[in-house]
Amino acid sequence: MPLLTRFHIKSAFLYLAAAMALGIVLALAGVLDLPGWVVYLSPAFFHLIMVGWVTQMIFGVIFWMFPIVTRARPRGSERLGWATFILLNAGLLLRVVAEPANAVRPGSGWGWALVVSAVLQWLAAVAFVINAWPRVKEKYRGE
Repeated sequence: MPLLTRFHIKSAFLYLAAAMALGIVLALAGVLDLPGWVVYLSPAFFHLIMVGWVTQMIFGVIFWMFPIVTRARPRGSERLGWATFILLNAGLLLRVVAEPANAVRPGSGWGWALVVSAVLQWLAAVAFVINAWPRVKEKYRGE
């Protein structure tokens, strides 16, 4: 299994654990007297699940298991793969911090952090598609 795939999958497991812990906190907010800002963590929970767990796992498995591009570069660009990993995780972590911060203090600049996080995640998706696209073909031609 390639190193990049291991990073994606291990990160996905960490995000799953973090999301489940956050889910417990959000559930407890309905029965315990927790601080009011806890309710603003709900979008972070969904991003941890969908981007952190699901998307990260998909990116890692696709990098590993899709058909090879060429014998010289079987998985496409390794650098673009790492750029995807870094951009996706930087965007997600920024989002997890900025989303509740912006909800608690709107107009304090956290809105721009949300924009930056969205751009980082979008760039990760574009880089992933560019790298994976050549691997979606009818059959290997020995190139």
